Amino acid sequence: MRERTRLAGQIEGVRTLEREVEDTLALIELAEAEEDEAALDAAVADLRRLAEEAKRREIESLLSGEADANDCYVEINAGAGGTEAQDWAEMLLRMYMRWAEAHGYKVTITERSDGEQAGIKSATILVSGPNAYGWLKTESGVHRLVRISPFDAAARRQTSFASVYVYPVVDDRIAIEINPADLKVDTFRASGAGGQHVNKTESGVRFTHIPTGIVVASTQDRSQHRNRAIAMEMLKARLYELELKKREAAAEAAEAGKTDIGWGHQIRSYVLQPYQLVKDLRTGVEKGNPQAVLDGDLDEFMAAALAQRVGAVRSEASAAAR
Repeated sequence: MRERTRLAGQIEGVRTLEREVEDTLALIELAEAEEDEAALDAAVADLRRLAEEAKRREIESLLSGEADANDCYVEINAGAGGTEAQDWAEMLLRMYMRWAEAHGYKVTITERSDGEQAGIKSATILVSGPNAYGWLKTESGVHRLVRISPFDAAARRQTSFASVYVYPVVDDRIAIEINPADLKVDTFRASGAGGQHVNKTESGVRFTHIPTGIVVASTQDRSQHRNRAIAMEMLKARLYELELKKREAAAEAAEAGKTDIGWGHQIRSYVLQPYQLVKDLRTGVEKGNPQAVLDGDLDEFMAAALAQRVGAVRSEASAAAR
């Protein structure tokens, strides 16, 4: 039923696109006949928008990875730099939440660790919806911000780093076995909003998977038992994603890229001063409106990165065939 719903949604999306193109072409013919320049300009703008939507759907149709259709977790960690980096991490958290909400995805904050003065040290969100992992997987890496610091009395320009790590939710049909002896379990008092309860009981749960060094935590629920279940789901997802990456040739480079949250490892730069520019260092895509990007306008970056990955896979397959 899940697969049927996904395919039905894709088919209906294409049919809707076809209807809108036909209607727009009819409006263009009518505007030309009546020499209505304003209506013609509006129709041509709609046609350009539909062309971008068609391009996006074409790329989305190539999401054929084993876990591309799954929901996913987005984990954000501040780099070195104290308040500056923590504020940047919170800006990234807001950016991904805005992107997800604009595309009709459901967003749940599963873990959040606030900074001492501002921002966050780390946070993890669950993004639920069709192809969530397929789109967001291209965002894994280090993100760099250049701006005039709002925390510096001398108003000096600062460079901050934060890492983003995306991994898929494990499908119910996939069994992940975890040996309890391999787990270190810690409980702690959750911080932040939620009333007095969060500061009085050790409801937060942290799992450390000793063989891999993977650490996950949940402070989402007031119940420690529920947080244990959520943390276990996150750990299984991390282990599943790790196995997927072992099967991909490009995975080793991706893992190496997130060993250091700093210079030389960034996938994208967001420059607010001295000029306004966001540039993806993998694909070369640039946008001159950083505020729009920070408000969730990420489709062009994601589409370019996804197309690049699909192209690389096709090239490898072609070379193997030869």
